[in-house]
Amino acid sequence: MLRRRHMAGLAMMGVLLSACAYTQGVTGREAGTNPDQALPTHWRAVVTEDDRRRFSRWRRAFTEALSDAAAAGHANEIAAEGRLLQPDAGLADPQPPAGDYRCRFIKLGSQGSVSLSYVAYPYFDCRVDDSGELVRFSKLTGSQRPTGSFYPESRLRMVFLGVLELGDETRAHVYGRDSARDMVGAVERIGEAQWRIVLPYPRYESLLDVIELVPAD
Repeated sequence: MLRRRHMAGLAMMGVLLSACAYTQGVTGREAGTNPDQALPTHWRAVVTEDDRRRFSRWRRAFTEALSDAAAAGHANEIAAEGRLLQPDAGLADPQPPAGDYRCRFIKLGSQGSVSLSYVAYPYFDCRVDDSGELVRFSKLTGSQRPTGSFYPESRLRMVFLGVLELGDETRAHVYGRDSARDMVGAVERIGEAQWRIVLPYPRYESLLDVIELVPAD
């Protein structure tokens, strides 16, 4: 009897330890929600394996998407955007300063049965917040609203890790919980007051999404 009780106690302890490990993993994805928890300062500590692969192919996605859109008859629209749609247009000092921005989506290339190879949307309201520890990006209006963080990567780019909020949703989504919502992208400065987020191989519709950011004022 004592042996059975001892074994049952060990089994329960294993369950509790597993639960603690799982909880630590989940809160690690929600860095910053716990005031006693240090914020991760490098994107590699946060990124999912799937998004790591997507980010490593961001330039390939860019060239594939441009080729697809040009073949579909959109070469003039691409040329009119100048540096915004040039893969190697990144300049030094990629971090946008905190403040309000106008931002817009351009979708390039077509996934599967989706026939649209080039779509440019109007400007929406966006914001960049800088807490000193982490730089946050939020698209405030529109039916598709990326929100997430900018992480340092090199002198020419940062890495965006975030989630996609849709429609009139009010519940906050957490990066790493739902691969269909997760987003990864390269953040670059391409002009004196112009930035972009290059999102390779998004989950829906396009081969590449580009978000342009310009100051609201």
